[in-house]
Amino acid sequence: MAHFVRDTVCEELDLAAILSTYTEERGYPPYHPSMMVALLLYGYSRGVYSSRRIAQACEERVDFMAVTAMNRPDFRTIATFRRRHLKALGELFVQVLKLCKAAGLVKLGHVALDGTKVQANASVHKAMSYGRMREAEKKLAAEVSAWFAQAEATDGAEDREHGAARGDEMPDWVANKATRLERIRAAKATLEAEAKAPPPGPEDDGPGPSSGMMERTSRPRRAADGGPPDRAQRNFTDPDSRIQPARRGVIAGYNAQIAVDGAHQIIVSQRVQTSPVDARCLKPLLTASRATLGANPREVSADTGFCTDKNLAHLARRRINAFVATGRPRHGEPNSGGKRWRRGSRIAAMATKLKRAGRRSRYRLRKQIVEPVFGQIKHARGFRQFLLRGLEKVRAEWAMICTAHNLLKLARATR
Repeated sequence: MAHFVRDTVCEELDLAAILSTYTEERGYPPYHPSMMVALLLYGYSRGVYSSRRIAQACEERVDFMAVTAMNRPDFRTIATFRRRHLKALGELFVQVLKLCKAAGLVKLGHVALDGTKVQANASVHKAMSYGRMREAEKKLAAEVSAWFAQAEATDGAEDREHGAARGDEMPDWVANKATRLERIRAAKATLEAEAKAPPPGPEDDGPGPSSGMMERTSRPRRAADGGPPDRAQRNFTDPDSRIQPARRGVIAGYNAQIAVDGAHQIIVSQRVQTSPVDARCLKPLLTASRATLGANPREVSADTGFCTDKNLAHLARRRINAFVATGRPRHGEPNSGGKRWRRGSRIAAMATKLKRAGRRSRYRLRKQIVEPVFGQIKHARGFRQFLLRGLEKVRAEWAMICTAHNLLKLARATR
């Protein structure tokens, strides 16, 4: 695998976007960019993501030495290279996908879609609701004012006692509280600006409203005064991360999505969004795969998170045979007609289609196509938390994870 990744990067991938940034040599001769790209992709394929762990592997593991030709880049060099070329590294996903297609690994017969919640590089406990911000702002402002008055009184007493001697520095405990107050005010202002902004459209690709700002219907929530609701939250460590439902409660993270081809479990498109709702990802995933591969899949399966009338209509327009779980209609839903789906709706037709096929339905292929890929990424290769912060960086990091997965599949198919 080490030789395969090294040779593929050096001989098959176009690294012009990275190589063009190096115009002249200064100081110590740098490591070749092709070697650094191969090192990062090989590390990701082996479940080694940290720059320190990759640098350590270059000194201790023979397979990493084969990739670097016994070079030992420092962890700072690895981290700087990844940060500098993060966008270009993420764009290698398309090139590797085309290599998989050329090798006959992509059939576009049955493509399964699914998403998983991935922990952000931030703690859920570092998020604060708008209601708590208002309370904390008042409390901290009073404390800081009292401490400034205390510090001024102490300085005056020390000046009278010591004369020109030092002793007038602001105590650290005052400065830290003042800094926290500034951060709370900045986050509070951001939530208030989001409450005044118009609702995001379906094509909006930004981080989206903060946690607690959206209802189940994807319409923005407002307080009685038109501002953000008290439950609206903002994370101080990674402001782009959002509260995501997880198996054991909630996490501060992102919603990572993939579309997987059923022939060899090749990821044909990938996406990361902040919203925990999967439905918005169906159209972008299919559009991205068509742009790269030049054709639509014949069949698509997805779980109930993707089931909306708009998504089913989009699949019908593309003439894709869809198998999307409808779930159970909740009593009193606008489109449920009481306890059943509205007669004549696309969701009702899909529910009938799946029910008639029973255990023979092609929907059964979904869990054996896309679910194992998440198992390989999160369990076998141990990727359960993003290392980077911010939506754009996280998207590039997820693209690298998917690129490494496809490289592994390509390597095994070409042995």
